[in-house]
Amino acid sequence: MKPIRFLSAFLTVGGWTLMSRILGFVRDAMILAFLGTGPLYQAYVVAFRLPNLFRRFFAEGAFNTAFVPMFSKRVEADADAKKFAEDAFAWLATILIALTLLAQLAMPWFIWATAAGFEGTEKFDLSVEFGRIAFPYILFISLAALLSGVLNATGRFAAAAAAPVLLNILLVAGMTVAWAVGGDIARALVWMIPVAGVAQLALVWWAAARAGFALRLRAPRLSPEMWRLVKVAVPAALAGGVMQINLVVGQLVASSFDKAVGWLFAADRLYQLPLGVVGIAVGIVLLPDLSRRLQAGDEDGARHAFSRAGEISLALTIPAAFALVLIPLPLVSVLFERGATTADDTAAIATAVAIYGLGLPAFVLQKLLQPLFFAREDTKRPFRYAVVGMVINAGLAIGLAPVIGWTAPALAATVSGWAIVAMLAFGTRGMGDVARFDTQLRRRIWRIILSSAVMGAALWFGQIILGPALSSAGWRYLALAALIVLGGVTYFAAAQVTGALRLSEVRATLRRG
Repeated sequence: MKPIRFLSAFLTVGGWTLMSRILGFVRDAMILAFLGTGPLYQAYVVAFRLPNLFRRFFAEGAFNTAFVPMFSKRVEADADAKKFAEDAFAWLATILIALTLLAQLAMPWFIWATAAGFEGTEKFDLSVEFGRIAFPYILFISLAALLSGVLNATGRFAAAAAAPVLLNILLVAGMTVAWAVGGDIARALVWMIPVAGVAQLALVWWAAARAGFALRLRAPRLSPEMWRLVKVAVPAALAGGVMQINLVVGQLVASSFDKAVGWLFAADRLYQLPLGVVGIAVGIVLLPDLSRRLQAGDEDGARHAFSRAGEISLALTIPAAFALVLIPLPLVSVLFERGATTADDTAAIATAVAIYGLGLPAFVLQKLLQPLFFAREDTKRPFRYAVVGMVINAGLAIGLAPVIGWTAPALAATVSGWAIVAMLAFGTRGMGDVARFDTQLRRRIWRIILSSAVMGAALWFGQIILGPALSSAGWRYLALAALIVLGGVTYFAAAQVTGALRLSEVRATLRRG
């Protein structure tokens, strides 16, 4: 197998993820315009979050985290990787079919456990109905995630990264058709969720077959390899899904406040743009690369890959965090305030965006540090860190809610995120130089922060100057584009001056990538 070209792979995953997030903004803007932040929207949020929560356990959280290193090592050693993948696919399908059937019967309890504040209201009944429709998405998207892991481990990233685009395309199409024919937009939206799951599964199945991994669906069998996978996957499930668990805890707290579930969800969608493009892309590419380098004994190469991943992550994430904290109001206003979404909704969502922005670097650093453990099939320590993080999150969200109100879940998630980063960093002490940033990155981190601060000042004054245009229906899109361009130009100019980034190095790296 050829070595993974990190920058090329990152650009592939990041590019497709960026396209998915942009379409996601279109989707979310349409949903808010059609539904506002009332009962239908909040029921959709709760229903859609359920399969996404379980997806983090059974897909990205457990099977991808545990499966990819084990599969990558078999590919590197020319072992029977296909048989291992088929066995994992069979077990995952069996578990998910059983879970889906159980969820149909127990949906009222699922909704009560994740949004108890809805009990006795119209929102509860709608959430149960929508949840039963949307939940089968977990079956299709988790199987798709396993096939994506197969593709990623073999250095093929395009199809797996493109699959999420289908979800947004189909949801936008479903709402558009329902609106055009005068149908029920909310139910059309929810029904398209499992349809999108089928489409995503079909795409990655086809891509895996073309790559020589046309997995056959067969009866599951418990072999020593599968037992090892289960033992690694169980703690990885919690370690990889802690962010979703924290969001559900926050949703449970927020469900007691009018419209707060919708506000937090909309804010989550905005900060997911940089998190998805940078953090998730880096994690997807870094895990198989580290696994294969460590299997081959290439510790110098592993450290270089880790440091370059950190450099890319911080160079893009830190300025994004400054932007979310300093100019959330114009971002939210231009992107979401239309139709049934009011100025009061915009102000509330912007507040949550700023709080989440403070935690953005932490969420990305988690994606960077966790592969150091997972590549060694060590999921127990990240599991323990995740448990501590969840306790911190739940304690702050519940304890602060009577004091600061509905923003408590956002603040709790941010503090918990930084606590987990601290624990992960502490846990890498025995890994040697592989887990240490190299001299180049240590020298540049502070320059990146300085360049981001200069950009932040430019954005702050820019939003004041462009304030009237940002409030004008005819000019606000152009004004926001101008503000974003101002921030980008200022950051890269400052980075060139401070030495945080060198354009000559970027061009050389792109040519090598």
